[in-house]
Order: sequence, then C-alpha cells, then structure tokens
Amino acid sequence: MDEAGINRSAILLMSLGEDEAGEVFKHLGPKEVQKLGTAMAALKSVSKDQVGEVLSEFRNDAGTQASLTGETGEYLRSVLTKALGNEKAGYLLDRILQGTDTSGIESLKWMDSPTVAELIRDEHPQIIASILVHLERDQAAEILNCFTERLRGDVILRISTLDGIQPTALRELNEALSKVLLGADSLKKTALGGVRVAADILNFLGSKNEASVMESVREHDADLAQKILDEMFVFDNLMELDDRAIQLVLREVQSESLILALKGTSEEMRTKIFGNMSQRAAEMLKDDLESKGPVKVSEVETEQKEILKIVRRLVEEGQVSLGGGGDDAYV
Repeated sequence: MDEAGINRSAILLMSLGEDEAGEVFKHLGPKEVQKLGTAMAALKSVSKDQVGEVLSEFRNDAGTQASLTGETGEYLRSVLTKALGNEKAGYLLDRILQGTDTSGIESLKWMDSPTVAELIRDEHPQIIASILVHLERDQAAEILNCFTERLRGDVILRISTLDGIQPTALRELNEALSKVLLGADSLKKTALGGVRVAADILNFLGSKNEASVMESVREHDADLAQKILDEMFVFDNLMELDDRAIQLVLREVQSESLILALKGTSEEMRTKIFGNMSQRAAEMLKDDLESKGPVKVSEVETEQKEILKIVRRLVEEGQVSLGGGGDDAYV
C-alpha cells in the first residue's frame, strides 16, 4: 500500500470508533499495524471533506463530525490494546509513540530493524541466525544490512545450514528474550532455517551486500552457495520484475528458448511477457506457442534456467534489481 493509501486507511480507522477499529486491527500483521498506527498517530485534524472523500459510503455517519480531532495517542493506545492485548500493544506503542523498546522474539516483529540489529548484534552468530528465521524475510534482510560484512556472511551461512531448533534451545532463546515464546521438550523439533530461508532473506538484502555474503558462503562451501543461488530466483519470480527489467531480459533471449520456457507457465506470466513486446512480436510468439507440440518438462526447465542465468548476470551488472533489496541497483 502506498503512502496515500495508508493515510486514507488511517482516516477510515479514526472515523470508525475504537471498538470497530480494534476489530480491523485484529486481522492485520505487525508491519501493517505499525504503518497504520504511525499514520494515525500523525493525524492532527482531518476535515469533513476529507472524511467524505475517503468514506463516501458512510457519508451520513461521517457528516456529523466537522473534523477528526483530539488526543490521537490515547485513541491509538485504546484501539491497539483492544485489538492486540496489553503486551503486543505495548511493544508497538513504544515504537510509534517513541517510548521504550521491549525484547523477545515476538516483540522483535513489532520493532524497527536498526533497533533489533542493535539488540542482537553482539550475540553469537548462531543465536542471531536462530532469531532471524523467526522473522519476516524482508525484516531479517534489513537487520542483516545493519551488520558488518563478516557478520552477515557468518549468519547467512548458519541460516542456510540450520535444519531446525530443538525445543530446549528454543525455550532458552525465548527466555533470554523476555520469555515471549515458550518451548516444550515434548514438542517436535521446529522446522526453521535451511537453504530456502537463506535464499528468501538474500532476495531482500540488496545486490551489493548479497554479493559479498554469497562470496563469503562460497569460500566456505561452494556447493551450498550454488544451492542458495538456485533457490533465490525461480522462473515464476519473473512476475516480480518491473516492465523495464523484463524488456532488458527479453532482448537477450532467443525466440525458440522463450517459447520452450513459457510452455506450461501461467496465463499471468504469458500476459506479462506479451505486454513487454511489440504487438507484432507478441502475436508471433502466441502463434508459435499454440503450434508448439508437447515438450518434455526437462527441456522447459533447461530453457528457464538459461533465462534465469541472464537475469542473474543483469543483476550482477546492476541493470536489474530483484526482490525488495536495500540498495538501488538501476543505472
């Protein structure tokens, strides 16, 4: 959601009343709550015209208020407490209203990344890895970006080789972080970490830091580094590239290779590809796809991998950016 959408949502929630707004917040995740909460806390006064524009379907109810004014901090505190309970609301309010931070695995999800990085940077890399696999991948990447190059490489290496966390270790970790989560010896080992998780985090890390991290992992274990790279970007992820990036890739792909790679892909994928070609080229590609007979899955995967190699090279050259990376890769 863009900034304008967040602000409109904040006005909506401010106009609903505490109970109704609290019910809405119950269905949102930490990042959405923090964004909306920050926008609500920043609201000072909203005119009736603005309310009417945002809530046209509720114009009769909204029309009774000349404006939205009052103590937004207290309103927000009440809404979040109703939605999340005292503990979680406290974590988020401390962040939004500039209070004190509270530690704990669950509470880390409600804190900004630099603060989390400051809290855990001096822990053993294995502990840091165990913490990061519990967080959203983009938040984990933001936290990694706050570390030194050496620590980033060490942590990613440990994440990629982590196949789970024993209940006892999980309990001790949580107790060290304010006992937010409790483990139990009778529970099965929690499946966290691994190559897929490491790849997901790296997709958000940004090209510059990603390259140094991968070099560090490659020096330790070249096969593991390749497994991570293979997981970082699959053919379906082409949907996440913007039109400019798609066009750059298509310039370097042979027609026959593209035909094979698109066999069996979704209609959405084909539409995205067609939309970044000239009308004539798109029509020819559609005809070729329709006339192409059955193709072995192995042949399709081979051509898709070749196209992904082109994407990876363009990323390394700084012409294309993957995921939600933390640096600007376009030139």
